[in-house]
Amino acid sequence: MPKPGPSPKLEAVTTDIVAPSRWHVWLTSFRVWAPVLHALCLLVVFTGITKRAVVLAFCLYWARMFGMTGGYHRYFAHRAYRTSRVFQFLLGFLGCMGLERGPLWWSATHRKHHRYSDQPGDAHSPVQRGFWYAHLGWVAAVEQMETDLRLVRDLERFPELRWLDRYHWVSPVVGLVACYLIAGPSGAVLGGFWSTVALWHGTFSVNSLSHLVGTRRFATADDSRNHWLIALYTMGEGWHNNHHRFMGSARQGFRWWEVDLSYYVLRAFAALGLIWDIKEPPAHLLRDD
Repeated sequence: MPKPGPSPKLEAVTTDIVAPSRWHVWLTSFRVWAPVLHALCLLVVFTGITKRAVVLAFCLYWARMFGMTGGYHRYFAHRAYRTSRVFQFLLGFLGCMGLERGPLWWSATHRKHHRYSDQPGDAHSPVQRGFWYAHLGWVAAVEQMETDLRLVRDLERFPELRWLDRYHWVSPVVGLVACYLIAGPSGAVLGGFWSTVALWHGTFSVNSLSHLVGTRRFATADDSRNHWLIALYTMGEGWHNNHHRFMGSARQGFRWWEVDLSYYVLRAFAALGLIWDIKEPPAHLLRDD
């Protein structure tokens, strides 16, 4: 029998827009940390590269990529499956390790993207604002740091998620300390900095490249596209036109040959009883017409 989902009898929050304080803007802004983390990658000249650090960076890239794709995107933003409150928190904690702010902010921004996809109001449309703004500029813009809680009423009821959203920097700090303890200075640089920069450009390319290059199976109202290479390094997010056609699905690779690693992991979690009620696309969308 499926486990009961998180209790609906939780604290209600009436605030509509959460604007970050001035110190929060500068301490967590991509305007500051994007160039800093790119520069910190150069510390490898002093730390060297060890096998343990390389393995650590590789594992952290894929683990945190799933935190973004299977956690932030398919669970928090689209509620494409159900899970327990404990596992929900763990997904949020893992997602925070990607240094793309908290689950409430990320989900609200993404839901706005679908509401206004490639139209005025879309936070990261390359059609409206150009490639570089859609890729990185949008997340560095101060005006994008507000969280519209009206778009995430289903999430804000959980105080632990509000805590994660406010203190989203705690998770990556814990991760960086763990990298140092596991693989020393080289682990901190490769696992902490190289892996993060690679993760950023991987996930951000879905916002930029996936609306510019690739094929369009479905005539959606936006410019979303499918591209096999983007799908490989983002664990299935590159099947972006599929996703925009049926955004509520936990599965984004609609054909057998469309590799969707996030979906396979979710299926494994379902087999273990960690998640349930996985939403699938309608059967007619899976057929080759």
